[in-house]
Amino acid sequence: MSRFQVMTMTDAAADRVREIVAARPGAQGVRVGIKKGGCAGMEYTVDLVTEPDLKDDHVEREGAHVYVAPEAALFLLGTELDFEVTKLRTGFTFKNPNQTSACGCGESIELQPADLKALAEARGAA
Repeated sequence: MSRFQVMTMTDAAADRVREIVAARPGAQGVRVGIKKGGCAGMEYTVDLVTEPDLKDDHVEREGAHVYVAPEAALFLLGTELDFEVTKLRTGFTFKNPNQTSACGCGESIELQPADLKALAEARGAA
């Protein structure tokens, strides 16, 4: 039986999180959240974590630690965190089943919260 995780991360995302932590003394991982902003209404946030918050959901993959802010959990349920390098941008990307639309630049998104019943069932099944 595997432990329930709000979100998952790819190998590329895990590699990048480990690189970030290794380059910053005292860092333990990154915290993913959401904030109001942008033309579509919300934006993802990724911040360095030096002291994990016990209220955060914790996602770990091969030594890479990602913490999910509690107020973001319903919006990030089922999301896959990835990291990509393209000609136009380098950064984390989010494949989020709760995303209903995005602006043209891709930085701003519209999200709907996940179903609370589905969240409770998923946590109970893990």
